[in-house]
Amino acid sequence: MGELKKLVVEGKIKYNGLSEASVDTIRRAHAVHPIIALQMEYSLWTRDIEVEIIPLCRELGIGIVAYSPLGHGFFGGKAVMESLPNESMLAMHPRFMGENLEKNKLLYARLANLATKHACTPPQLALAWLLHQGDDVIPIPGTTKVKNLDNNIGSLEVKLTRGFERNL
Repeated sequence: MGELKKLVVEGKIKYNGLSEASVDTIRRAHAVHPIIALQMEYSLWTRDIEVEIIPLCRELGIGIVAYSPLGHGFFGGKAVMESLPNESMLAMHPRFMGENLEKNKLLYARLANLATKHACTPPQLALAWLLHQGDDVIPIPGTTKVKNLDNNIGSLEVKLTRGFERNL
Protein backbone atom coordinates (compact mmCIF):
# COMPACT_ATOMS: atom_id res chain seq x y z
CA MET A 1 0.00 0.00 0.00
CA GLY A 2 2.95 2.27 0.65
CA GLU A 3 4.03 1.93 -2.99
CA LEU A 4 0.50 2.65 -4.23
CA LYS A 5 0.41 5.73 -2.00
CA LYS A 6 3.61 6.94 -3.66
CA LEU A 7 1.97 6.52 -7.08
CA VAL A 8 -1.00 8.60 -5.93
CA VAL A 9 1.29 11.32 -4.57
CA GLU A 10 3.24 11.32 -7.87
CA GLY A 11 -0.04 11.68 -9.79
CA LYS A 12 0.43 8.38 -11.63
CA ILE A 13 -2.78 6.91 -10.27
CA LYS A 14 -5.77 8.63 -8.76
CA TYR A 15 -7.24 5.93 -6.50
CA ASN A 16 -6.50 2.47 -5.22
CA GLY A 17 -8.54 -0.47 -4.05
CA LEU A 18 -8.28 -4.02 -2.80
CA SER A 19 -9.67 -7.36 -3.83
CA GLU A 20 -10.61 -10.28 -1.59
CA ALA A 21 -9.10 -8.64 1.49
CA SER A 22 -9.69 -9.56 5.12
CA VAL A 23 -10.86 -7.11 7.78
CA ASP A 24 -7.31 -6.81 9.13
CA THR A 25 -5.83 -6.18 5.68
CA ILE A 26 -8.45 -3.53 4.93
CA ARG A 27 -7.76 -1.73 8.21
CA ARG A 28 -3.97 -1.86 7.77
CA ALA A 29 -4.09 -0.73 4.13
CA HIS A 30 -6.58 2.05 4.82
CA ALA A 31 -4.36 3.35 7.63
CA VAL A 32 -1.55 3.83 5.10
CA HIS A 33 -3.72 5.40 2.38
CA PRO A 34 -7.49 5.65 1.90
CA ILE A 35 -8.97 2.73 -0.02
CA ILE A 36 -11.68 3.76 -2.48
CA ALA A 37 -13.15 0.33 -3.29
CA LEU A 38 -13.05 -3.30 -2.26
CA GLN A 39 -13.88 -6.07 -4.72
CA MET A 40 -15.47 -9.14 -3.14
CA GLU A 41 -17.76 -11.94 -4.25
CA TYR A 42 -21.25 -10.96 -3.15
CA SER A 43 -24.60 -12.38 -4.21
CA LEU A 44 -27.69 -14.06 -2.81
CA TRP A 45 -25.42 -17.12 -2.57
CA THR A 46 -22.36 -15.51 -1.02
CA ARG A 47 -23.30 -13.20 1.83
CA ASP A 48 -20.58 -13.78 4.43
CA ILE A 49 -19.15 -10.30 3.84
CA GLU A 50 -22.27 -8.81 5.47
CA VAL A 51 -21.03 -9.71 8.95
CA GLU A 52 -17.73 -7.79 9.16
CA ILE A 53 -16.53 -6.59 5.75
CA ILE A 54 -19.49 -4.43 4.71
CA PRO A 55 -19.84 -2.70 8.10
CA LEU A 56 -16.10 -1.94 8.09
CA CYS A 57 -16.24 -0.61 4.53
CA ARG A 58 -19.15 1.62 5.46
CA GLU A 59 -17.32 2.86 8.54
CA LEU A 60 -14.28 3.75 6.42
CA GLY A 61 -16.21 5.05 3.38
CA ILE A 62 -15.06 2.25 1.06
CA GLY A 63 -17.28 1.18 -1.84
CA ILE A 64 -18.00 -2.50 -2.43
CA VAL A 65 -17.62 -3.89 -5.93
CA ALA A 66 -19.60 -7.14 -5.99
CA TYR A 67 -18.19 -9.64 -8.45
CA SER A 68 -20.08 -12.76 -9.48
CA PRO A 69 -23.40 -11.17 -8.46
CA LEU A 70 -25.25 -13.86 -10.40
CA GLY A 71 -23.50 -16.71 -8.61
CA HIS A 72 -21.19 -17.66 -11.49
CA GLY A 73 -24.21 -17.61 -13.80
CA PHE A 74 -26.41 -19.80 -11.58
CA PHE A 75 -29.05 -17.09 -11.07
CA GLY A 76 -29.07 -16.68 -14.84
CA GLY A 77 -30.04 -20.33 -15.17
CA LYS A 78 -26.68 -22.08 -15.55
CA ALA A 79 -27.00 -25.72 -14.51
CA VAL A 80 -30.76 -25.23 -14.05
CA MET A 81 -32.21 -23.93 -17.32
CA GLU A 82 -29.14 -24.86 -19.36
CA SER A 83 -26.49 -27.48 -18.74
CA LEU A 84 -22.89 -26.66 -18.01
CA PRO A 85 -20.43 -27.29 -20.83
CA ASN A 86 -18.17 -30.26 -20.07
CA GLU A 87 -15.07 -28.07 -20.23
CA SER A 88 -16.52 -25.51 -17.81
CA MET A 89 -14.60 -24.97 -14.59
CA LEU A 90 -17.98 -24.61 -12.87
CA ALA A 91 -18.59 -28.32 -13.36
CA MET A 92 -15.97 -28.84 -10.64
CA HIS A 93 -17.34 -26.13 -8.33
CA PRO A 94 -19.05 -27.65 -5.25
CA ARG A 95 -22.15 -25.45 -5.71
CA PHE A 96 -22.75 -27.08 -9.10
CA MET A 97 -22.22 -30.70 -8.03
CA GLY A 98 -24.47 -33.51 -6.81
CA GLU A 99 -26.54 -32.88 -3.70
CA ASN A 100 -25.47 -29.22 -3.53
CA LEU A 101 -26.76 -28.59 -7.03
CA GLU A 102 -30.07 -30.26 -6.23
CA LYS A 103 -30.52 -28.05 -3.14
CA ASN A 104 -29.50 -24.99 -5.13
CA LYS A 105 -32.06 -25.82 -7.81
CA LEU A 106 -34.72 -25.46 -5.11
CA LEU A 107 -33.32 -22.03 -4.26
CA TYR A 108 -33.45 -21.12 -7.95
CA ALA A 109 -37.09 -22.24 -8.14
CA ARG A 110 -37.99 -19.96 -5.20
CA LEU A 111 -36.11 -17.07 -6.84
CA ALA A 112 -37.89 -17.73 -10.15
CA ASN A 113 -41.28 -17.69 -8.37
CA LEU A 114 -40.43 -14.39 -6.68
CA ALA A 115 -39.22 -12.98 -9.99
CA THR A 116 -42.57 -13.82 -11.53
CA LYS A 117 -44.33 -11.98 -8.68
CA HIS A 118 -42.07 -8.95 -9.31
CA ALA A 119 -42.61 -9.17 -13.10
CA CYS A 120 -38.92 -9.66 -13.81
CA THR A 121 -36.41 -12.41 -14.53
CA PRO A 122 -34.39 -14.30 -11.88
CA PRO A 123 -31.13 -12.54 -12.83
CA GLN A 124 -32.86 -9.15 -12.67
CA LEU A 125 -34.17 -9.99 -9.21
CA ALA A 126 -30.75 -11.17 -8.00
CA LEU A 127 -29.12 -7.96 -9.27
CA ALA A 128 -31.93 -5.79 -7.91
CA TRP A 129 -31.38 -7.36 -4.50
CA LEU A 130 -27.71 -6.35 -4.62
CA LEU A 131 -28.58 -2.84 -5.77
CA HIS A 132 -31.02 -2.68 -2.85
CA GLN A 133 -28.16 -3.31 -0.38
CA GLY A 134 -26.99 0.31 -0.60
CA ASP A 135 -25.57 2.95 -2.89
CA ASP A 136 -22.10 1.78 -1.89
CA VAL A 137 -22.60 -1.69 -3.44
CA ILE A 138 -21.90 -1.93 -7.16
CA PRO A 139 -22.50 -5.30 -8.85
CA ILE A 140 -20.36 -6.19 -11.86
CA PRO A 141 -22.11 -9.00 -13.71
CA GLY A 142 -20.20 -10.49 -16.59
CA THR A 143 -21.72 -11.69 -19.83
CA THR A 144 -20.78 -12.55 -23.38
CA LYS A 145 -24.30 -12.08 -24.75
CA VAL A 146 -26.02 -8.78 -25.55
CA LYS A 147 -29.42 -10.21 -24.55
CA ASN A 148 -28.03 -10.93 -21.06
CA LEU A 149 -26.62 -7.41 -20.85
CA ASP A 150 -30.01 -5.97 -21.76
CA ASN A 151 -31.66 -8.26 -19.21
CA ASN A 152 -29.18 -7.19 -16.51
CA ILE A 153 -29.85 -3.52 -17.20
CA GLY A 154 -33.54 -4.26 -16.57
CA SER A 155 -32.67 -4.90 -12.91
CA LEU A 156 -32.51 -1.13 -12.44
CA GLU A 157 -36.29 -0.99 -12.87
CA VAL A 158 -37.04 -3.64 -10.20
CA LYS A 159 -38.11 -2.10 -6.91
CA LEU A 160 -37.82 -4.18 -3.74
CA THR A 161 -39.01 -3.62 -0.21
CA ARG A 162 -36.96 -4.13 2.95
CA GLY A 163 -36.67 -7.74 4.00
CA PHE A 164 -37.24 -9.14 0.50
CA GLU A 165 -34.63 -11.89 1.00
CA ARG A 166 -36.70 -13.45 3.79
CA ASN A 167 -38.92 -14.77 1.00
CA LEU A 168 -36.06 -16.87 -0.40
